[in-house]
Amino acid sequence: MFLYIDPGTGSMLFTILIGLFGTATYFFRNLIMKLKFSSHGKVEVEDKLPLVIFSDHKRYWNVFEPICNELEKRKIKCVYMTESEDDPVLSKDYEYIEGRFIGSGNKAYAKLNVLRAKILLSTTPSLDVFQWKRSKDVEYYVHIPHASSDISIYKMFGIDYYDSILLSGEYQGDQIRQLEEKRRLPAKEIEYVGIPYFDEMKKRLDEEKKTDKELSTRTVLLAPSWGPNSILNRFGADFIKRLIDTGYKVIVRPHPQSYTSEKEMIDKLKSEFSESDMFKWNSDNDNFNVLNESDILISDFSGVIFDYALVYDKPVIYAQAEFDSSTYDAAWIDDELWTFKVLPTIGRELSEEDFSDMKKIIDECIASEEYQAGRDKAREETWMYPGEGAVRVVDYLEKKLSAE
Repeated sequence: MFLYIDPGTGSMLFTILIGLFGTATYFFRNLIMKLKFSSHGKVEVEDKLPLVIFSDHKRYWNVFEPICNELEKRKIKCVYMTESEDDPVLSKDYEYIEGRFIGSGNKAYAKLNVLRAKILLSTTPSLDVFQWKRSKDVEYYVHIPHASSDISIYKMFGIDYYDSILLSGEYQGDQIRQLEEKRRLPAKEIEYVGIPYFDEMKKRLDEEKKTDKELSTRTVLLAPSWGPNSILNRFGADFIKRLIDTGYKVIVRPHPQSYTSEKEMIDKLKSEFSESDMFKWNSDNDNFNVLNESDILISDFSGVIFDYALVYDKPVIYAQAEFDSSTYDAAWIDDELWTFKVLPTIGRELSEEDFSDMKKIIDECIASEEYQAGRDKAREETWMYPGEGAVRVVDYLEKKLSAE
């Protein structure tokens, strides 16, 4: 004899079973995660940290170093968590800043997801969107951009779940408010602090001994981004030949990711163009010297364009790529992005028709008073409080730390 269960009861029992299964799955997943990162099978419960900085790659040390130096100066304790085993912070002799390598990828996010801290500061977008979840034991998440351009050039929802954003230009704040209004998000706290790493570059630049260069010794720096729309992928060897034909010294600095994702292309170009007194390949971790040495930058959509134009006060030639905003926060912004409005005012757009006359174009860009005026205006719009960035960031963090 079979037991009869009516459809309503069966549906209810099925729902209960699904709920129990989901609860059990969540419980065991979290148990495994805690055991995985415990010591000798015991879960380590750390006291709540006052301040944590999280960096997903060592290349963002330039953003955080001036902030760490200011924290150290004020004797404010901070734990710096990084996904890079060779992050420079790990070799620093700080007294109040503790560097920790926390693994990479899911291993790092698993630790961050159960973090206990009052404040976490990071450049990393997509909090609470993908693997990195907000911890219920972190009171305040603070985002600081790693570039001086539009805050909306993040993948969709990149900054939605931060509590506050540290900015350097009013147009960035306007974009955040647009996103909040259209997505019906609570208003984030916006603090204008400037750009600490710009301040450090400018300070270092001012301390360098300046030497006048002869016209014939001009140096052209080709520093593209990577991917199918980058200069090296689009124009390749032919463009490098055209630059060499100018008679100027040429330095090619591929994007670090090219050495991994586009190794075959880079190896082929390196075999075709050997180094000489007038041609160099550059892969220095610190780009200060190569930016300082050059007289003009040729790039595409790399963020180094604004570092070069606004800090080093030198002209740029850029190869504009088609920007598909559909997967970015920029798709929700009504106005033209600041980046694309400003680029034509600080340099010249490169086209294949220019290749035959690169020397003339380079000379005109360097001499242009119009581009100089454009750089001055862009600097005013995106670099608030020059020289005060790190101080203002730490002022803000200190205020938050002291708040009840």
